[in-house]
Amino acid sequence: MPVESGSSAAARQAKQKRKSHSLSIRRTNSTEQERLGLQRDMLEGQQDSKLPLSLRTNLLDLFSQIEREFENLYIENLELRREIETLNDRLADGQTVEGADLAKGALKTKASHSTSQLSQKLKTTYKASTSKIVSSFKATTSRAVCQLVREYVGHRDGIWDLSVSRTQPVVLGTASADHSAMLWSIETGKCLLKYAGHQGSVNSIKFHPTEQMALTASGDQTAHIWRYMVQLPTPQPVADISQTPCEDDVDSSDKDEADGEAEGPSDCPSLRVATTTLRSHQGVVIAADWLVGGKQAVTASWDRAANLYDVETAELVHSLTGHDQELTHCCTHPTQRLVVTSSRDTTFRLWDFRDPSIHSVNVFQGHTDTVTSAVFTVGDNVVSGSDDRTVKVWDLKNMRSPIATIRTDSAVNRISVSVTQKIIALPHDNRQVRLFDMAGVRLARLPQSNRTGHRRMVCCSAWCEDNTSCNLFTCGFDRQAIGWNINIPALLQEK
Repeated sequence: MPVESGSSAAARQAKQKRKSHSLSIRRTNSTEQERLGLQRDMLEGQQDSKLPLSLRTNLLDLFSQIEREFENLYIENLELRREIETLNDRLADGQTVEGADLAKGALKTKASHSTSQLSQKLKTTYKASTSKIVSSFKATTSRAVCQLVREYVGHRDGIWDLSVSRTQPVVLGTASADHSAMLWSIETGKCLLKYAGHQGSVNSIKFHPTEQMALTASGDQTAHIWRYMVQLPTPQPVADISQTPCEDDVDSSDKDEADGEAEGPSDCPSLRVATTTLRSHQGVVIAADWLVGGKQAVTASWDRAANLYDVETAELVHSLTGHDQELTHCCTHPTQRLVVTSSRDTTFRLWDFRDPSIHSVNVFQGHTDTVTSAVFTVGDNVVSGSDDRTVKVWDLKNMRSPIATIRTDSAVNRISVSVTQKIIALPHDNRQVRLFDMAGVRLARLPQSNRTGHRRMVCCSAWCEDNTSCNLFTCGFDRQAIGWNINIPALLQEK
């Protein structure tokens, strides 16, 4: 059998490469023209499409890019096949192919690289599309598990704080920047009493553990203790607001702005005189709470100090100093004489009053921005939230490092932890409210749309698991409080 010389084989191979290259160029040019024509035809033929023109154009452009990637891969595959056929022919003729392995390896590497690029692009597109589908599915599920039951409207400015009374009758209390605090019927949404004794913004409200008394902190540098007597109205059928069609994440910040201009419920009785006034702070009193038993109260102020008072005499018992910047929150343990204070200095401090002779303090530095709140659970945990967009769960027995960290996409405000199931409710600056367990697993996001949920920053959350209709409450700077029904068994089952 005649053997072809090496020079003539190389010339024939180079000629075939030039031919295939020119063919691919002509093919690419022709297909590019066909593609542009096809794109124009598609745009003209989809005039009845509901999608905006810019979105359709972007979609067509993305599909064109995918098509070009497939075409390039196809052309390279053809070249690889030709190269393999040439090598096979030379081997069949008995020629020794020098560098054949190298050539095949180079072509294989090139094809593999293109394939990986295409695969990555397809994965990115797939993830983006499926994430939207999954988010849509989760939103539908959240609406079924977390339903808006009632809105409490009447304040003339943003609501900073809210809490639920611990004695009968059970009422909802709200503290507002309009210099007032209000008590509401949970079942009807009716205002039962308006406290107007402060001269500044009312920044927090907490109810006495055993008596019908409320403790409010204010920008007028005082905290007030006032008694209330209310009679609950007859409950009315609950309107199913949650079934209103909604579109997630629609900006509704301008919706019903006129609602906030109302002067509040006209038939709501007012109270203007406090039973006890706690003084001694030199700045805004941002928060206050009752110690276990209700005989003492603690206040937190922008003067960088927290004060412990005797409720009966209104005398200052201790001044808790040490924070480097303004305090943002304070909270007491439900069963022990422990206090935790939060500050803009990125720390929170644990104050121990269990031993009357020793008042120890521990400083915790787990955040990188303002600690907006730190709260106790019924067990031995502290949960802290911060403007650094994280929430951390700590063990009181070993607080050197958090046992769980929750990372979010927005600053976290005054959090609340349910008593029985220990579900953390996170109110955010971006109008969202999210639910997590103590291990940091996300459970749900409360429905938020143009017709459901908050329309401004959500400032605070409060659980009331004993209530059958509303077991979670939130408030915000849209001048309203909202009562939610959270199906906790279903929520935990989905986890």
